[in-house]
Amino acid sequence: MGPLSGLKVIELQGIGPGPFCGMMFADMGADVVRIDRASSVGQAPRGIDILARGRKSIAVDLKNPDGVEAVLKLIDQADALIEGFRPGVTERLGIGPDVCLERNPRLVYGRMTGWGQTGELASAAGHDINYISLTGALHAIGEKGSKPVPPLNLVGDFGGGGMLLAFGIAAALVERGTSGKGQVVDAAMTDGSALLMNGVFGMMNTEHWVHERGSNMLDSGAHFYGTYETSDGKYISIGSIEPQFYALLLEKSGLDEIQDLPRQMERAQWPAVQSQLTEIFKTKTRDEWDEIMLGTDICYAPILDFNDAINHPHNQSRDTFVTVDGIHQAAPAPRFSRTPTETPPSAVLPGAQTDDVLSQFGFDDGEIAALRDSGAVR
Repeated sequence: MGPLSGLKVIELQGIGPGPFCGMMFADMGADVVRIDRASSVGQAPRGIDILARGRKSIAVDLKNPDGVEAVLKLIDQADALIEGFRPGVTERLGIGPDVCLERNPRLVYGRMTGWGQTGELASAAGHDINYISLTGALHAIGEKGSKPVPPLNLVGDFGGGGMLLAFGIAAALVERGTSGKGQVVDAAMTDGSALLMNGVFGMMNTEHWVHERGSNMLDSGAHFYGTYETSDGKYISIGSIEPQFYALLLEKSGLDEIQDLPRQMERAQWPAVQSQLTEIFKTKTRDEWDEIMLGTDICYAPILDFNDAINHPHNQSRDTFVTVDGIHQAAPAPRFSRTPTETPPSAVLPGAQTDDVLSQFGFDDGEIAALRDSGAVR
């Protein structure tokens, strides 16, 4: 089931954006085989590792020549490969793109790094927070007068990383339908986080954006686009940008009763009006504001924690969240009318399907036994 049913993907064990990319392919129905480290066998089950859901797992010692050759035979039959090591690591292991593409010219070789395969920092260590720092994204996130606030690891690892790689691999697979040839996809989280900022960069090139954090329409500077605390210590979000939505905000909040209220886009008056709204929203509970505003064109939503989110009627009506083996998680997305996706199974123990995978890819019982005896697989 799913639009990518029949696609074969090999994923080399990694963390963060690589597994997220693999999850996206598995969610869409691709047959994803995860190459786990042989040393991982015997570790605790991965049921809570949602990013590893939907895969088959084979445990291989990539420092064993027989293990490397076994992986290459899997790659020979694959449509795509996902790897998230530093530049040069897969080459040293003997499974770099030159070797793999020589054996399988139709392979799309997806590479996920923070800094990219080239550049001055290519070989340096880093994490999401570093990559979004270098592209200007982190500088823009936070309230006025405060330090930058990391947006979890959504911008670098997932939006600008794993999702970018998934798109790149999908694009290369589409192109392969015309050329018949695979290629290398170099996905860097610096590139991806910069790309995600293009809408803001556009505003930065005009007078509509100032570089002081927390002073603009979308970064908590505007009173009509931000978050507010309610009387019960909970929070709500407002995004009344368009004039007609803003007019409704004034009406439903009671702000229209204030005399000499400045025009919506008078930037100098935003802090004063924000203070007034702050006091107004503290007069009622979050549920009371839901009754007044939720579902209207104010562009309003309560700020929910994870437990509240999975139980919200809207999310339940769309099955936005699913529960697999007792673990709550987001369902596969987007939705497809003709090739719907299925709820993926939980992650399995490292190496749980080693024999099954090898058999599926054409290894006979004697070859599998020999690989086990040599310690190449577990």
